[in-house]
Formats: sequence, C-alpha cells, structure tokens
Amino acid sequence: MNPPQRIASRAAIVGEDTPITRALPSRERRMVGAWCFLDHAGPVQFKPGAGLHVGAHPHIGLQTFTWMIEGEVTHRDSLGYEQVIKPGQVNLMTAGRGIAHTEDSVQDGERLHAAQLWIALPDAERHREPGFCNYPELPQLNADGFRATVIAGTALGQTAPTQVYSPLVGIDLTSEHSAHTTLPLDGSFEYGALVLRGEAVIEGELVRPGELLYFEPGRHELSVQADGPAQVLLLGGQPFGEEILLWWNFVARTQAEMEAAVADWEAGRRFGTVRAGTQAAPLQPPSLAGVQLRSHR
Repeated sequence: MNPPQRIASRAAIVGEDTPITRALPSRERRMVGAWCFLDHAGPVQFKPGAGLHVGAHPHIGLQTFTWMIEGEVTHRDSLGYEQVIKPGQVNLMTAGRGIAHTEDSVQDGERLHAAQLWIALPDAERHREPGFCNYPELPQLNADGFRATVIAGTALGQTAPTQVYSPLVGIDLTSEHSAHTTLPLDGSFEYGALVLRGEAVIEGELVRPGELLYFEPGRHELSVQADGPAQVLLLGGQPFGEEILLWWNFVARTQAEMEAAVADWEAGRRFGTVRAGTQAAPLQPPSLAGVQLRSHR
C-alpha cells in the first residue's frame, strides 16, 4: 500500500476579507470521492464592524455543505430560505440546475470557524430541482477520547441525516485531551484528513492545520492520535467515476454549459433572486474568454 500523500492548502480570501485556506481542489489532488472543494475558514476573530459577508452568487451541478464549528452565519437563497447555522450544525444546499445564495455573519466582531465543502453531483442528479436543508442534530459518539460526529454518510454504526447522492462519508473528530482511536474504513473509498485545530498523528504522520493527508482506496482502518485539544475532519468516498469541469462556482461537464451558466447569471436568468439582507454586492464571474477549461476527477 502506498504511503499517504501530503498536500499543502493555499491561502485565499472569501467574501470581503475573510481569510481561508483551500485544500481542494489542488494541483496534486482534485477530489476525494465526490468531495470536490474544501475551504477551512478560521478560526478567526473579526474586528468590530467586520465579519463574513458574501454577496449573491450562483451554483450549478453541486451541493454546498457547511460544517459550522464557531460563530453563526445567515444563509439566504433564491428559493426563499433564510437560515442561521449554529455551531455543530450542517447547512446543505443542492444547486442542481441552478440556485443563488448569500452568506453573512449574524453579528460582526465575533469569531468564525467553519469548513465549507462542495459535493459534485453525479450526472443523473446534476439537473435536479434545487433545494436547501439545515441539519441541527447529527449523530455523535465517543471514539476512544475523541468526540466523533458523523456529518455525512455512515460510519461507526451511525448514519448522518444529510441527503447526498454519491457513496461518501464525513466525520469530525474532536478531542480536548489526549485521545487515540482506530477508525474502520470502507476499502472501496479514498480518504482525506484535514486538521482543523491543534495537531494530530494520523497513521504515524504528524499533521497540522493547513495540511491534507490523502489515502488511496484499499485501506480498512485509520489510526488517529492527539496529545491535547485537536480537531480532524475526515472525508471519504468512492472515486468519482465521471470527469467534471469545476470553474468559479459551477460544476459542469462541458465548457458550453459553463458559458451558458455565466450568460444566465449576467442576464438575470435561471438563478432567481436572493431576498435582501446582505450588505455585500453580488459576485461577478471572471471572464471565460480565451480560457480552455480542463476536466478532472
């Protein structure tokens, strides 16, 4: 079995000035199962009068998956949903054929810590009607000193209520003191482990925030150890069997689909209108002129 692949996240900014690190996609690894995007926001303490404010923007062909750790953010979308996500909850928005939304800190000047993920929808589901759901309760259990929260799929005898459309899993492992567990894995899945807080030893590899450890299929267990406060996000899934295009806020299969989505957003078609509430301006896509998108999986 090959050793795990270590991938460095890169720094970026979302909204007006919120710092994040982006683990997926990267040059070394585009996807882990159907998980095709992973931003780690914070932990950050906003200054008075500052917070997360992301203006209206569209999505197609994917699900947005927000795992909130600290802080509160208001989601508003073009279906009319307005939902505050609190720590320990998941917001799951299915873009399907097209949806638009905004994200805003409930209170400026507070802390924020979250993971923002995207899940690529398989071809049979990517044109479905859009939808949104907040999941305030997720299964938790003690795993040898870690508090394990199953946020997607089935693990450790627990199944998350989050509705997804590909074989995948997501587990948050949090420790406040020393902990050491061995997690059973699905041998048909590939996995990625990202440390969100503190540091952890994963299969003998010391991992700190900003590093993604990737494991190819064929592994049936995973050792995770922490000597103190730490938090690890473990994602897995069957390798995605379809080539996709991922550009700006869209997942598609052809460049023509991307160009049509851009044209619809700029013309005010397809995506609807998000109700007022954000102070940030709508987002505009970069130019596709002269850009040849390259598929990946």
